[in-house]
Order: sequence, then structure tokens, then C-alpha cells
Amino acid sequence: MNQFRLLPEWAPQDGVLLTWPHAKTDWAPLLDEVETVYGHLAREICRRAELIIAAPAETHSVIRNCLIAHQVDCARCHLVDADTQDTWARDHGPLTVEHAGKLKILDFTFNGWGNKFAADLDNQINQRLDAQGVFKVSLTQIDMVLEGGAVEIDETGALLTTRACLLNPNRNPHLSEAEVEALLQKHLGAKRINWLDYGYLAGDDTDSHIDTLARLAPEGGLVHVSCDDPEDEHYHELQQMRHQLEGMTDANNRPYTLYPLPWPQAIYDAEGNRLPATYANFLILNGAVLVPVYQDEQDESALQVVGRAFPGYEIIGIDCRVLIEQHGSLHCITMQLPEGAITP
Repeated sequence: MNQFRLLPEWAPQDGVLLTWPHAKTDWAPLLDEVETVYGHLAREICRRAELIIAAPAETHSVIRNCLIAHQVDCARCHLVDADTQDTWARDHGPLTVEHAGKLKILDFTFNGWGNKFAADLDNQINQRLDAQGVFKVSLTQIDMVLEGGAVEIDETGALLTTRACLLNPNRNPHLSEAEVEALLQKHLGAKRINWLDYGYLAGDDTDSHIDTLARLAPEGGLVHVSCDDPEDEHYHELQQMRHQLEGMTDANNRPYTLYPLPWPQAIYDAEGNRLPATYANFLILNGAVLVPVYQDEQDESALQVVGRAFPGYEIIGIDCRVLIEQHGSLHCITMQLPEGAITP
């Protein structure tokens, strides 16, 4: 059977998708600060890959000025006209599957994390990219609600996800767990599905996306958040999460090597609500890993942990303090596009 399988994030990449913030998004009060983060991110991406930027046409000149100001290699930047409501490319962006050197790009339904937020424009971004010739291979629409931040996969075909998200009735209420598993096997080629039952972050809107909690790495690595403060509300839940991760194996029945991340100090917004700061929300590029940092004393330790999980990669910290004001971080705003996926 010709079984296409979701590519792990460390597969060679053509580029990365960003959906740029603008004044009609919730970023309006923080636009200058968040564009600075996007500028730094764009510079690092363009040192290693192409950059696709989805944004309304009327914002393109402002974006170009930002790119130039941050010394981005603009020859590697491609702006695409797309009306957008938000910026979370990880969740509305495409998922790329491969079989025998052939690729397919999948467009799942994005419903604003269970209809919490309006998402009709963002749900059309992949089709806008396809209509404007961005993708080198066919785009296939899948009748299933699924966000990229909800799934991780390794090179053996073992998929890691959370029941809190994928089985939430606000996503696919008509599907049982067995039916969800069957669709993950059919569309993403999952050979094993590792369900995580524990772990959350206060302030998270995603119903516990896996990319905020635990991330797969090459050669059987698994990087995860951990909390060493018994007084913190997350402590007991994350202890249970680690215990469950210790019992998981890849599709070849090999246990993972766990790399626990340090726990940053609690960060709150102006109204006193805790924000979901996590070092697990890193972006893997060709030869580099960009890691969110938060002006915290644990930042350097987090970079070292990621470096152990990704030997031979350049490990770069990106200040994401402003990103968590909208309850996401570095991985949430990006989607990798594997080699062969986009038009040169």
C-alpha cells in the first residue's frame, strides 16, 4: 500500500511559513514589539531556507520595510496576498506527507481551537497559497479539524498527541477515539499513536497542544517541560506527564531518551492572568533550532537542554516574551515546508 506519512520536523526544508501580524489582528496594541520578533525570526529563517509570508496585500510594503530594517535576505522572502485574522501558522498551515520521494500537502480544517475565535479567513490561507502557485505539489483538503501544533511525529512513524485536544468535543465531536486514530493512520501514516493524558499550561487556548508540552527529536529524543516547584499549580500534573512519557516507545518499540526542560518563572499579563511560557515551543530549521526565551534566569539552561537533544545543530534563543501575551510562542507562529514542497 502506498502509505504517505507525515514528515518529522527535522526533515530537510525548503522554507517556513509565517502569517504576519497587522493592525486588524489582536496584535494591534503590541504591533511594534511583535514585528521586531518577526523581523529577528525572518532573518534567522532566511539564513537557512526560503520564507513564505502570508498577509493582506495592503500590508506588504510595511512588511518589506521591517525585513530590510532587520537585515533579512529579501531575495529569499516571498509575500503572498491573503486576508488573515490571526498569525498562528502552525495551526492553520499545511501538513506535508511523503511516500517514496513524492509529497502531498494536506489542508485540514482549522476552527479557531474549537470555535473559541473566528477563523474563517485563516482557514482559507492554504488555499490562497495554492492558488498563487506557492506549492509545488498538490493540495488536498481533509474533512477533519486538526492543528499542526496538536501532533508530533518521529522518523519511525510514532505520533505523539494529547487526548485533551484531539478528543475534545469542540474539534470533531462525531468521531470516537478509534475513529480519530484511524484518520491519523490514514492521512498522516501514523504507525503508533502515543496518547498523552497529562500536562497543560495555564493561559493556553489550545486545549493542551503537544507542542507546548513535549517535542520529539532525532534518534529517539523527547524534549519535555518539567516543573520542580511543588508549590506551582502545574507540578503534580507535569510529574504525571513525565511518568507517562517514560513508558512510551517509538514504532519500533524503543523507549525514548527524555530531555527535561527547566521551568521558567511565572509570567503574568497586565490583568494578572498567567501566560503560557514554555521552552518546548521551539522551531527546527535546517541545521539550527530556534528556542523561545523569556528574559528568565533559566533561558540558558533551556538552550543547553535543547542542544543535547539536537547535537550538531546551532541553538539560537529568540526573545518571545511578547508572543506569549497572545498565548502562543515561537513554534506556534511558524510552519515548516519540507524539501520539494514549494515552487522555487
